[in-house]
Amino acid sequence: MALVKWTPRNLSNVWNTGMDRWFDNFLNSDLRLSDDVATVYPVVNVEETENEYLISAELPGMEKKDIHISLENNVLAISGEKKSESKSEEKNYHRFERSYGKFYRSFELPHSIDRENIDASYKNGVLNISLPKAEEAKPKQIEVKVK
Repeated sequence: MALVKWTPRNLSNVWNTGMDRWFDNFLNSDLRLSDDVATVYPVVNVEETENEYLISAELPGMEKKDIHISLENNVLAISGEKKSESKSEEKNYHRFERSYGKFYRSFELPHSIDRENIDASYKNGVLNISLPKAEEAKPKQIEVKVK
């Protein structure tokens, strides 16, 4: 073991490392509401292209009728409920990790969205939402003229 001279900076590093470890453990832990219900928080990708914003959310095991999308005051909200499978006492479960329950995700959108042409589709457990940009928000090329 090496002897290290104490300085306030060393104390700060120890504190930061400890806090980083604590937050990593907390954020990566399996958060449970109770013994039978796990939190449902779908992961999403948000992508911007030249013409649109694309949101894709993983919602495996859900039915289309259980997914709700709304747009109000430039906030896109995705909500729903993943129904639980019935745990039968006849089955011999070793682990039961699949989560179920209600969820809600929201995204603040830029004002430059063409609200009339928003499109959503659900296939193979993935919800895809296309948010086209309004014409005035799309990048424009300006030609430089030589005189």
